[in-house]
Amino acid sequence: MPIYLYNIYRSPNIGIFAKANEKFLFLPMGYSVSKSKKLAGLLQVQYFHISIGGARVLGPLMVMNSNGILVSRFIEEDELNRLKENTKLRVERFESKYTSVGNLIVANDKGCLVADILSPKEVEQIRDVLDVPTEKGRVAGYFQVGSTVFATNVGALVHPNASDKEIKYISDVLNVPVSAGSVNGGVPFVSSGLIGNSKGIITGTLTTGPELFIIGKVFKM
Repeated sequence: MPIYLYNIYRSPNIGIFAKANEKFLFLPMGYSVSKSKKLAGLLQVQYFHISIGGARVLGPLMVMNSNGILVSRFIEEDELNRLKENTKLRVERFESKYTSVGNLIVANDKGCLVADILSPKEVEQIRDVLDVPTEKGRVAGYFQVGSTVFATNVGALVHPNASDKEIKYISDVLNVPVSAGSVNGGVPFVSSGLIGNSKGIITGTLTTGPELFIIGKVFKM
């Protein structure tokens, strides 16, 4: 299966605007229906247009797997209800002072890695909603593990400065092969330039040949 190159709002930082799991692709309210259908077709999922606190920046404000969705406390009640009704998944506001939940957590259907600045109570909520083993950590000195790691049920791409020890730890937590790499011509915060699941990967149009090689290898595309 190929890797697809795409921009959203003429930006290669597609992971900032969209989020996917094995069944759903979430795109900003008002995004082109024809483009939404195309992207959903590439990932073999159903798409929904949503907002979080009225924002079209979805990636940093949510984290999900096939079991549940955790969203920023900025989400409005009607937005939360729309997510619950459309997905039939467990959906909750993240009960935390931290709002960029997608930057602090990375998860697949096998495990979850969270920022080491989170409290035991916050970790407990994450574990309950996503329903997978959950561990704390950092990557390349950053606590924003959701920004520095992008994972599916097939593999994970991590910040190029991640150590061998960190790569092994992430692999153990998420139970998938892990490779270090970048996106969009050297951007180390890999989640900013990727959307995908086990059926397909979409990356920003500035992603180079060598970057695509690593992405294709780790996600078996």
